[in-house]
Amino acid sequence: MFGNLFARPPAEARARIEPGERLTAWGLAPDGSAVLATTRGLLLPDGSRYDWHLIHKAVWNEGTLTVVPSIEVAPGVVADGPPFTVELGEPRDLPAEVRTRVTRSVAYSALHPVPGGGVRVIARRIPGQDGLAWVVRYDGEADIGDPSVRAAAEVYLAEAKTLV
Repeated sequence: MFGNLFARPPAEARARIEPGERLTAWGLAPDGSAVLATTRGLLLPDGSRYDWHLIHKAVWNEGTLTVVPSIEVAPGVVADGPPFTVELGEPRDLPAEVRTRVTRSVAYSALHPVPGGGVRVIARRIPGQDGLAWVVRYDGEADIGDPSVRAAAEVYLAEAKTLV
């Protein structure tokens, strides 16, 4: 049991960690492939990478990690990307680390009303970079094509930048 506690992920998985990046947690899929959490993001067995500031939401439920990435739909505007799931036969401390890293990447988040719904102004920390990445995310039926909605979002974004 204690040997497994101090085990390391397979060498081929560790080889995907970039210079300056550090492994913070890992788990194993049922097929034995490793899922890694690093100081920069989540690395999946298929070679894909999701940096923490680009993950909108992550949920752990009964052996399955469901991740909703954010995608840029217009300059400075994000929406939910297609969710994906990762089955973990041996989760170890990976689910808790994913939650912690995604949560800590959010420096500011506030929802404001706009015609037809709301706009969330979000500032995210990007590991290894100074400053914040600012984006807006429309909720409800807010029409991104409506000039009054875009103008309101720009005002809320400018106000938020003076607060943080």
